[in-house]
Amino acid sequence: MTPADALTALRAVEAGEGAPSLDTRRALLAELRRVVLKHAAAIAEAAAADYGARSAEDTLLADVLLIADACSYSRRKLRGWARPRRAAVPMPFFPARAWVEQVPKGVIGIMAPWNYPVQLALMPALDAIAAGNRVVIKPSEAAPRVAALIETILAEAWGPRVALVVQGGPEVAQDFAGQPWDHLVFTGGTEIGRKVMAAAAPNLTPLTLELGGKCPALVLPGADLKRAARHILVAKAVNAGQTCIAPDTVLLIGHSAADFARAARESGVTETGTAVINARQQARLDRISEGATIAWMGPGPHSVGLALATGQLAEEEIFGPILAMEESASLEDALAWVRARPHPLAIYLFGANASEEAQVAAQTKSGALVTGRAVEYAALPGLGFGGVGASGFGRRNGEAGFREFSNPRARMRNGGWALARLFDRPQTGFAKKLIRQLVGIR
Repeated sequence: MTPADALTALRAVEAGEGAPSLDTRRALLAELRRVVLKHAAAIAEAAAADYGARSAEDTLLADVLLIADACSYSRRKLRGWARPRRAAVPMPFFPARAWVEQVPKGVIGIMAPWNYPVQLALMPALDAIAAGNRVVIKPSEAAPRVAALIETILAEAWGPRVALVVQGGPEVAQDFAGQPWDHLVFTGGTEIGRKVMAAAAPNLTPLTLELGGKCPALVLPGADLKRAARHILVAKAVNAGQTCIAPDTVLLIGHSAADFARAARESGVTETGTAVINARQQARLDRISEGATIAWMGPGPHSVGLALATGQLAEEEIFGPILAMEESASLEDALAWVRARPHPLAIYLFGANASEEAQVAAQTKSGALVTGRAVEYAALPGLGFGGVGASGFGRRNGEAGFREFSNPRARMRNGGWALARLFDRPQTGFAKKLIRQLVGIR
């Protein structure tokens, strides 16, 4: 099935059946939860096979449990999100009534990446279904076993009248991005995101872009270095650092790189249990770390490494198990480092007091600002997830995702008469004089 075939098929269903009711949507969310949990072990096995090695715990938490919890949360909250909201009516228009209703956009295209192949395919999908849409998903060809399993899961949970899957490589992805979807979601690298945006432009397709960037972790003078190092390494170890919101560079303020490295070695966080997914990604990591001295935390093949932020490690998104370190003379210098680069998805703070946290919030832009831990904020269904600028735009997860895939349609029901109709044509001399008085013309 081509992207165009899938879009045509679901548009035909939409034309015949309309949008799913709230009860149907809630049932679809419950069924997705059931089916994903049913296939949990198969998902972990498929991901491990696609990666060569992937922590089963990472897969079960990030690609299974997160989806199951999101289904439950959205199902529970859906009626409240969908309720029409009254809008104020100025006195000259009384006794009119006005409200805003959330209308499904239609057929949503989703281009999913390989790093969290189930989560990043199904999270926007369940948001779109909650909003009353139908979905077509293009999984990543870099994780073919998981891609096939996603097709099986959606066929079982939702069926072909609600969701379809299109498989294929870069040519199919290019074709997919160019279709006239009612909304298109892309999760991946910034450069490919620009190409997706260009492909969507001729159709004026609305976009949600979830991209990347160098997410900094600022370790301030007030931080407990051992505690901070452990929390940062725990976040970096998830999926071997192949996470768009993983700490990329540690900006050390009042701490030395040597002290941080010592604290990291004492943290006990060594092996990730997950491999770099393929030779292409490994070659990219080798290129950007060329010339750097990497201190690996463990002896095994799936270890976390520390290196000074030099060369391309200081400029390109790392997206792997290497953590860069940069010593900063002051918080102002660290903030200058952040502002000199594209806005990140997340900024992490360790040891910040209220004044320092407020300074960082005021002087930076990011999709999220998190104190005390890293990465796990993305698991909160009440927080909309997304970036700003080069790290993307649009929001998904929970209510934010529901609204992202809804059209907030304005509704107004007029009464039999209103003062504003004094200005209907043909206008009397009194009406013309009143208009001038209202804008201050004498």
